[in-house]
Amino acid sequence: MLSPLSLFLLSFLILLHPTLARPNDPPTVCIIGSGIGGSSVAHFLRRYSSGPFSIQIFERNGVVGGRMATVNVSGDIFEAGASVLHPKNFYALNYTQSLGLKFKTPSSSSSNSLSLGIWDGKKFAFKTLLVRSDLPFVDKIVSLANSLLMFLRYGFSLLRMETFVETTVDRFLKYYGSLESRPLFETVDGMLQWAGLYNLTTRTLQEELVDARLSPLLIQELVTVITRINYGQSVFINGLAGAVSLAGSGGGLWAVEGGNWQMAAGLINRSDAALHLHEKIESISYLGDYYELNSTLGNSYTCDVVVVATPLDESNIQFTPQISIPKRKLQHTHATFVRGLLNPGYFGLDAVSEIPELVGTIEDPDLPFSSISVLKQHGEKDMTYKIFSRKRMANVLLDSIFSVRQVTIRINWGAYPHYNAPEVFASFILDGRHLYYVNAFENAASTMETSAVAAENIARLIISRFFNQLPLTSANMSSDSGEQILHLDL
Repeated sequence: MLSPLSLFLLSFLILLHPTLARPNDPPTVCIIGSGIGGSSVAHFLRRYSSGPFSIQIFERNGVVGGRMATVNVSGDIFEAGASVLHPKNFYALNYTQSLGLKFKTPSSSSSNSLSLGIWDGKKFAFKTLLVRSDLPFVDKIVSLANSLLMFLRYGFSLLRMETFVETTVDRFLKYYGSLESRPLFETVDGMLQWAGLYNLTTRTLQEELVDARLSPLLIQELVTVITRINYGQSVFINGLAGAVSLAGSGGGLWAVEGGNWQMAAGLINRSDAALHLHEKIESISYLGDYYELNSTLGNSYTCDVVVVATPLDESNIQFTPQISIPKRKLQHTHATFVRGLLNPGYFGLDAVSEIPELVGTIEDPDLPFSSISVLKQHGEKDMTYKIFSRKRMANVLLDSIFSVRQVTIRINWGAYPHYNAPEVFASFILDGRHLYYVNAFENAASTMETSAVAAENIARLIISRFFNQLPLTSANMSSDSGEQILHLDL
């Protein structure tokens, strides 16, 4: 029998070394980043695992959502980051439905008769018809007329482009198959090869489209406009990112009413995670049988599993022992929101009404912006615009583009990787143990949905490798989450 002194010394040692008491504690999963990737990992861990464990989520900012964020322009709320979702983004569809959120058609795709102009720096190389009407049949007529104009300019290459996109989307849909049909992937390469998507990351979009027999004019104009808007880059991005970008310009696009960030907030709340806002993790150390996280607030956390759900490219997190990932740089997109009125003279026009609602640009280093779009028309001479550019828009430049500027808001996003085919990928498992990296998939393509797909795979990896659970099947998985429906009509 232990003496009182021995019991005191043992208790003192346990206080000094809390890990001595850890075998009796439920395991802890620590997630760095509260965007769609981090929140999806927390969601799928709770959905797929029945065992007791705690989840800690660390967010350096004061709000959740990561690159899903909104901006307030004179009382109106607009998406500032990740803006639109595809009708076949089934995880996002299920999140929105099961969380009771509302679907919304973004302003940029609220009408089939949305006017497009392709600006080459001196003139509009191509313009569709601009007719503003509240009558649906007028919109329909204008839409048909614009489709005819597009066909006359680009011909059957438009159909070939559509086939290229549909083929890629069909392959991506394999990631939504039954649990029994999908293996676990420890590498991005393996995940892409299984779906038949890997080869697209080894070649540029330009090469893929040339092989698909698209006309040079379509690639130079319309395709370039789309890749510059969606990724801030040219047609020399990898083929998969390019196909994803083209898919994001099609019909049926949607968003969450009030902001896409609500998906992350809802998933975190439902996963019963402890959320640490305004807490940036500065170091991750593996100490034998657990990880220690240290934050800029001076706090230390003990974790059994660590998930990095934020890009490491511009992060200064220190790893012990060091990890090795391929070097890549982020493509910064500058989003500038202006409430005011465009200057028609800048575009060589006589009236604002002649300026298309979406102005895209070709690839030219001298062009100061990638796109300008109308977000909301408040009056005949009062509108809110969103500008994408690769560099900060200086006041002098804005004053030449706009005749009136009431409000100007600038946001600099480290938005996505700078794509460079052939792509090289970091592993989903950074240390061969239980340190995981959601954003490894971003070198293939970067969207809200691809982050959710990568997160789902990582959640299953954790359940298999750390919790040692039997392989997941549709039969042994909990069925109370309301997410069995993968096809939802908007």
